[in-house]
Amino acid sequence: MPLQGTPDEFVLLLHKTIMVIIRHNGPNLTARQLGVFLRVYVYAEPQTGTDLALALNVHKGIISRALDRLEEAELIRREPNPDNYRSVLAGRTVRGTALFREIRQIISEVAANL
Repeated sequence: MPLQGTPDEFVLLLHKTIMVIIRHNGPNLTARQLGVFLRVYVYAEPQTGTDLALALNVHKGIISRALDRLEEAELIRREPNPDNYRSVLAGRTVRGTALFREIRQIISEVAANL
């Protein structure tokens, strides 16, 4: 489904959404951490650190550090990969699911008020 709007409107939506998230009393995530978090929650299929690094076009070390921080905040959990014992999957958590729902709600409310 293509989104309707101009690039300026999308930037404004992003800005206002980020401002609400910053003011929200939730975890203080960097852009990279937020990108990894959203990748895990937007796409249903399980993802390894390598999958995330390829999808975000960054080094795996960056993903590992982001996953460390997200795991500390209980927004993701590392789970054993049944297909490869040397890797782990980034899994969802109750707290992460709640944050994802809040972000979706914030975006919806901001978009309705543009």
